[in-house]
Amino acid sequence: MDQLFQLRLKTISADQLPNGVRNRVIELCTHAFEEDYRPFIDSFDGAIHVLGYLENHLVTHALWVTRWLQVDDGRLLRTAYVEGVATQKELRQRGFAQAVMEELVRGVEDYELAALSPFDVTYYARLGWELWRGPLFIRHGEAVESSPADEEVMIYRLPKTPKLDLHAALSAEWRIGEPW
Repeated sequence: MDQLFQLRLKTISADQLPNGVRNRVIELCTHAFEEDYRPFIDSFDGAIHVLGYLENHLVTHALWVTRWLQVDDGRLLRTAYVEGVATQKELRQRGFAQAVMEELVRGVEDYELAALSPFDVTYYARLGWELWRGPLFIRHGEAVESSPADEEVMIYRLPKTPKLDLHAALSAEWRIGEPW
Protein backbone atom coordinates (compact mmCIF):
# COMPACT_ATOMS: atom_id res chain seq x y z
CA MET A 1 0.00 0.00 0.00
CA ASP A 2 1.28 3.51 -0.81
CA GLN A 3 2.52 5.32 2.30
CA LEU A 4 0.44 8.42 1.50
CA PHE A 5 -2.72 6.44 2.19
CA GLN A 6 -1.34 5.49 5.61
CA LEU A 7 -0.87 9.14 6.56
CA ARG A 8 -3.30 10.10 9.32
CA LEU A 9 -4.06 13.81 9.68
CA LYS A 10 -5.17 15.60 12.82
CA THR A 11 -6.01 19.28 13.32
CA ILE A 12 -5.65 20.60 16.86
CA SER A 13 -5.36 23.99 18.55
CA ALA A 14 -2.11 24.81 20.35
CA ASP A 15 -3.87 24.98 23.73
CA GLN A 16 -5.07 21.38 23.26
CA LEU A 17 -1.71 20.07 22.05
CA PRO A 18 -0.24 17.60 24.57
CA ASN A 19 3.22 18.67 25.77
CA GLY A 20 4.89 15.58 24.27
CA VAL A 21 3.37 16.30 20.84
CA ARG A 22 4.36 19.97 21.13
CA ASN A 23 7.94 18.90 21.82
CA ARG A 24 7.84 16.55 18.82
CA VAL A 25 6.59 19.41 16.60
CA ILE A 26 9.49 21.56 17.83
CA GLU A 27 11.94 18.73 17.15
CA LEU A 28 10.55 18.09 13.65
CA CYS A 29 10.66 21.79 12.71
CA THR A 30 14.08 22.32 14.30
CA HIS A 31 15.54 19.53 12.16
CA ALA A 32 13.74 20.70 9.02
CA PHE A 33 14.74 24.37 9.35
CA GLU A 34 18.13 23.71 10.97
CA GLU A 35 17.47 26.21 13.76
CA ASP A 36 15.79 26.03 17.15
CA TYR A 37 12.06 26.28 16.44
CA ARG A 38 10.98 26.66 20.10
CA PRO A 39 11.06 30.52 20.07
CA PHE A 40 8.80 30.52 16.99
CA ILE A 41 6.28 28.06 18.47
CA ASP A 42 6.27 30.11 21.67
CA SER A 43 5.45 33.29 19.70
CA PHE A 44 2.49 31.91 17.72
CA ASP A 45 -0.63 33.07 19.57
CA GLY A 46 -3.70 30.93 18.95
CA ALA A 47 -1.99 28.56 16.54
CA ILE A 48 -3.88 25.69 14.95
CA HIS A 49 -1.68 22.72 14.03
CA VAL A 50 -2.20 20.16 11.27
CA LEU A 51 -0.29 17.02 12.20
CA GLY A 52 0.51 14.12 9.89
CA TYR A 53 1.25 10.70 11.38
CA LEU A 54 2.57 7.48 9.91
CA GLU A 55 1.49 4.84 12.38
CA ASN A 56 2.03 6.75 15.66
CA HIS A 57 4.98 8.85 14.50
CA LEU A 58 4.64 12.54 13.68
CA VAL A 59 6.25 12.93 10.25
CA THR A 60 4.79 16.15 8.82
CA HIS A 61 3.31 19.36 10.17
CA ALA A 62 1.96 22.83 9.38
CA LEU A 63 0.17 25.44 11.43
CA TRP A 64 -1.71 28.65 10.94
CA VAL A 65 -2.19 31.74 13.04
CA THR A 66 -4.58 34.61 12.51
CA ARG A 67 -2.94 37.71 11.11
CA TRP A 68 -4.39 40.87 9.59
CA LEU A 69 -3.09 41.65 6.11
CA GLN A 70 -3.93 44.83 4.27
CA VAL A 71 -3.83 45.56 0.54
CA ASP A 72 -2.82 49.19 -0.08
CA ASP A 73 -4.93 51.21 2.39
CA GLY A 74 -7.95 48.90 2.17
CA ARG A 75 -9.63 47.15 5.05
CA LEU A 76 -7.79 44.58 7.13
CA LEU A 77 -8.25 41.01 5.89
CA ARG A 78 -8.54 38.18 8.41
CA THR A 79 -5.76 35.94 7.17
CA ALA A 80 -4.72 32.40 8.03
CA TYR A 81 -0.96 32.79 8.04
CA VAL A 82 0.85 29.49 7.52
CA GLU A 83 3.98 28.57 9.44
CA GLY A 84 6.07 25.53 10.26
CA VAL A 85 5.49 23.45 7.14
CA ALA A 86 7.91 20.59 7.73
CA THR A 87 8.33 16.93 6.88
CA GLN A 88 10.83 14.49 8.30
CA LYS A 89 13.83 14.65 5.93
CA GLU A 90 13.92 10.96 4.98
CA LEU A 91 10.20 10.99 4.17
CA ARG A 92 10.12 13.99 1.83
CA GLN A 93 8.96 13.79 -1.80
CA ARG A 94 6.08 11.46 -0.88
CA GLY A 95 3.20 13.95 -0.83
CA PHE A 96 2.96 14.29 2.95
CA ALA A 97 3.44 18.08 3.06
CA GLN A 98 0.94 18.42 0.21
CA ALA A 99 -1.61 16.39 2.20
CA VAL A 100 -1.06 18.59 5.26
CA MET A 101 -1.41 21.76 3.18
CA GLU A 102 -4.62 20.53 1.53
CA GLU A 103 -6.04 19.73 4.98
CA LEU A 104 -4.96 23.16 6.22
CA VAL A 105 -6.72 24.91 3.32
CA ARG A 106 -9.93 23.02 4.17
CA GLY A 107 -9.57 24.20 7.77
CA VAL A 108 -9.24 27.90 6.91
CA GLU A 109 -12.13 28.31 4.47
CA ASP A 110 -13.84 30.75 6.86
CA TYR A 111 -10.92 33.20 6.60
CA GLU A 112 -10.70 35.92 3.96
CA LEU A 113 -7.23 34.92 2.81
CA ALA A 114 -4.39 32.49 3.47
CA ALA A 115 -0.76 33.56 3.18
CA LEU A 116 2.75 32.30 3.82
CA SER A 117 6.39 33.09 3.27
CA PRO A 118 7.49 30.24 0.96
CA PHE A 119 10.60 28.12 1.14
CA ASP A 120 10.04 27.34 -2.55
CA VAL A 121 7.70 29.40 -4.74
CA THR A 122 7.44 26.65 -7.37
CA TYR A 123 6.34 24.07 -4.79
CA TYR A 124 3.50 26.20 -3.45
CA ALA A 125 2.46 27.42 -6.91
CA ARG A 126 1.75 23.76 -7.80
CA LEU A 127 -0.69 23.73 -4.88
CA GLY A 128 -2.57 26.83 -6.07
CA TRP A 129 -0.71 29.53 -4.11
CA GLU A 130 0.08 32.81 -5.89
CA LEU A 131 3.18 34.95 -5.46
CA TRP A 132 2.46 38.50 -4.29
CA ARG A 133 4.12 40.76 -6.87
CA GLY A 134 3.71 44.15 -5.18
CA PRO A 135 5.82 45.71 -2.44
CA LEU A 136 5.66 44.25 1.07
CA PHE A 137 5.45 46.25 4.29
CA ILE A 138 5.18 45.69 8.04
CA ARG A 139 2.85 47.91 10.08
CA HIS A 140 4.17 48.83 13.53
CA GLY A 141 1.56 51.04 15.15
CA GLU A 142 1.28 54.08 12.88
CA ALA A 143 4.65 53.38 11.24
CA VAL A 144 5.02 51.33 8.08
CA GLU A 145 8.37 49.75 7.23
CA SER A 146 9.44 48.28 3.89
CA SER A 147 10.23 44.58 3.95
CA PRO A 148 13.62 43.42 2.64
CA ALA A 149 13.70 43.16 -1.16
CA ASP A 150 14.27 39.39 -1.01
CA GLU A 151 11.16 38.75 1.11
CA GLU A 152 8.45 36.76 -0.67
CA VAL A 153 4.83 36.17 0.28
CA MET A 154 2.31 33.91 -1.39
CA ILE A 155 -1.45 33.99 -0.99
CA TYR A 156 -4.18 31.41 -1.40
CA ARG A 157 -7.63 32.62 -2.42
CA LEU A 158 -10.47 31.33 -0.26
CA PRO A 159 -14.27 31.54 -0.71
CA LYS A 160 -14.35 34.91 1.16
CA THR A 161 -11.31 36.43 -0.57
CA PRO A 162 -12.16 39.81 -2.11
CA LYS A 163 -10.85 40.85 -5.50
CA LEU A 164 -7.09 41.40 -5.15
CA ASP A 165 -4.45 43.16 -7.23
CA LEU A 166 -1.28 41.09 -6.73
CA HIS A 167 0.82 44.11 -7.75
CA ALA A 168 -0.55 46.39 -5.00
CA ALA A 169 1.22 46.97 -1.70
CA LEU A 170 0.64 44.30 0.96
CA SER A 171 1.26 44.79 4.66
CA ALA A 172 1.05 42.76 7.84
CA GLU A 173 1.17 43.80 11.46
CA TRP A 174 4.53 43.66 13.20
CA ARG A 175 5.21 40.63 15.38
CA ILE A 176 8.07 39.24 17.42
CA GLY A 177 10.46 37.10 15.37
CA GLU A 178 10.27 37.02 11.61
CA PRO A 179 7.97 39.79 10.36
CA TRP A 180 6.61 37.65 7.54
